[in-house]
Amino acid sequence: MNIWYRVSDLEAARAFYTGQLDFREVYFDEEDRWIRLERNGVEIAISDGEFQGGAEPAGEEAVAAVDVEDVKAEAERLREAGVRIGVVLEIPGTIRLLDVFDPDGNRLQLTQEI
Repeated sequence: MNIWYRVSDLEAARAFYTGQLDFREVYFDEEDRWIRLERNGVEIAISDGEFQGGAEPAGEEAVAAVDVEDVKAEAERLREAGVRIGVVLEIPGTIRLLDVFDPDGNRLQLTQEI
């Protein structure tokens, strides 16, 4: 696991990542208050406490990138659900990208090869 996001409300973040972004919860550490999540082979962790075992938060440079089948459809779905997102960026013939922000402002990126 490479990317950790610090959140202010672990239960709200859990609902966001599993409900809005279709991540699957693979581990929950109730004592240390962190959750490991997975979607399409991408693993992230969210924590509302101090990071355990020397792990560091994502910081502004680290961004989880999740492959999706249709970035434009995901953008529409998330926008309608009230999720804060950026604009769909496209490098013609290569890739589409969409920034998605969790309730704490942590940034993830949805990607689609075209």
